[in-house]
Amino acid sequence: MVTSIHVLGSHQLGGADWFFIRLVEALQRAGHPSMVVIRADSPVRQQLSPQIEQLHLPLASKWDLYSRWRLTRLIRARRPDVVQTYMGRATRLTHLPAGSHALHVARLGGYYRIDGYYRHAQAWVGNTQDICDYLVKEGLPRERVFHIGNFVPQPRRVEADELQALRTRLKLPPQAFVVFALGRMVEKKGFQDLLEAFARLDAQVDGRPLVLLLAGDGGHREALVQASQSLGLDGRVYWAGWQNDTTPFFALGDVFVCPSRHEPLGNVILEAWQHGLPVLSTANEGARELVRDGENALLAPLNDPAGLAEALQRMLALSPAERQRLADAGHATVQREHSEQGVVAAYLALYQRLRPVARQ
Repeated sequence: MVTSIHVLGSHQLGGADWFFIRLVEALQRAGHPSMVVIRADSPVRQQLSPQIEQLHLPLASKWDLYSRWRLTRLIRARRPDVVQTYMGRATRLTHLPAGSHALHVARLGGYYRIDGYYRHAQAWVGNTQDICDYLVKEGLPRERVFHIGNFVPQPRRVEADELQALRTRLKLPPQAFVVFALGRMVEKKGFQDLLEAFARLDAQVDGRPLVLLLAGDGGHREALVQASQSLGLDGRVYWAGWQNDTTPFFALGDVFVCPSRHEPLGNVILEAWQHGLPVLSTANEGARELVRDGENALLAPLNDPAGLAEALQRMLALSPAERQRLADAGHATVQREHSEQGVVAAYLALYQRLRPVARQ
């Protein structure tokens, strides 16, 4: 049995935060007691299982001396086997007390600044090999840098009446062919490129109305709505807003698009594969590691609306059987390389391997 404390300083509910929830709950289900330290205003607070013990600290900034003091006291009192931190703020504020035998693991899902934030940890996990290579280039010891990917949950079953009710609420045209995308509406996610690409496509595919369904929110949403109108896409783009339960929206989709200009991993690709959708992604960092172009998904050039439109047209030109083949290969990739059982086992093996080192 491994006991662990997990620290997250974010106050959003993005891909890293959802993975934090999934991993902590999976460890708990596997018989390894876990507690979390998060901000009181974090939306993670409402999403976590009641079985997970929570401590709420300000985690207000990298200079939050009160939170650092409370974290040190907590580690000294609880004597966990592992303290795992997520992203820069939580890692900077977490320091093991003198004499602690805990192992401090910093988990990174991006190409973050190392100095001043991460170097004092004892081991580092990158969720892609490219991030691990970056960490080694930044001077972290190769023997303490580990690649462990993410996993996404099995989707729940969506009944036909729920799906029809959602179609009605969104006012989707009958028999619409739905191109689905989701994420935070910020510049790096590439939704502007997707809108410009979609405007280049015919209004129908195989006699069905071609529509774009977008789920998400963020600082660029209003600008994106205005861009959609300027592109003449009224009646073809549907704005679903932020959704914590995305499964029904995946069930509505015929294909999934990840248009990101920058994406270290791409949880949305894994989620789309898990939901059985054929995937088109820009050739961002994560997609280049996950995707075998033409085998388990299609790739489009980065930051290139015309190139994205061509790739979308290539996806739409495939037969239903060919799109299903892509979807099946993507689903097999998730099951083989990104399963909950495999990822949890990899973390537990890492903890067991390095705990003797932490005691030295």
